[in-house]
Amino acid sequence: MNCAEALRVHAFFDGELDAADSASVQQHVGGCASCQALLAELESTREALHLVPQVRAPAQLRSRIHAMLDAESAATRAPRAWRTRTFWSGAFAGLAASAAAVVLTLFVLLPAASAPLADELLAAHLHSLSGDHLISVISSEQHTVKPWFAGRADVSPTVGDFRVDGFALAGGRVDSLAGDRSAVMVYRHGAHVINVFAWPEDRITLPRNATRHGYRLLFFRISDVAYCAVSDAGWNELSELETLMRAQAAAEQRSIPARE
Repeated sequence: MNCAEALRVHAFFDGELDAADSASVQQHVGGCASCQALLAELESTREALHLVPQVRAPAQLRSRIHAMLDAESAATRAPRAWRTRTFWSGAFAGLAASAAAVVLTLFVLLPAASAPLADELLAAHLHSLSGDHLISVISSEQHTVKPWFAGRADVSPTVGDFRVDGFALAGGRVDSLAGDRSAVMVYRHGAHVINVFAWPEDRITLPRNATRHGYRLLFFRISDVAYCAVSDAGWNELSELETLMRAQAAAEQRSIPARE
């Protein structure tokens, strides 16, 4: 039986809710098997769509589309210009402009909006918040969590417990991320859960940040590892955690004996 909240789950998945409503739906999904199944089905469909090759329009085509739109815009701004057109020429010009706008959206805007990596990270974050998926190794000790990733993840990430700074290490797990075994460090900051994903850095050009459904994703690199902190916490908090992790990595590097 479909839950009465199914429509809100769809709206949440499509990014149509604000942060407060998103949090409400997330809390509901955590205790509703029907909505969990619905969200999983939606995420599965999105993952399947990611397998469809994305084609970006050549620069020459994009320039022609922009020129067509500019020309149409200039024509509509010209005073009394509509009186000089026949019905059919105006109609076809309108159709051409509409078609150009559709093509422009598909080829220029859609690839940027889809951002499969950010979508995949958010899906993994949301999945971790439902059921018992959040933590595989429960520990606040970095010397327990970091070695646990050996042989399980494709990277050896920077791990630290920054409890005194308000970011308590809760443990870690391993998630699949675009074919990589990503190490995930789980931090708690007040009422917020922050998942910090780590994977080999040479796969893709990273954005600096992204937002999805009221959640924030902060990307950064440390040495040869790419990271993304995902949470509903604020940008300042995520940036502070990044700073702490960079300082931890620098301290670990200094502790490594120099080779003779």
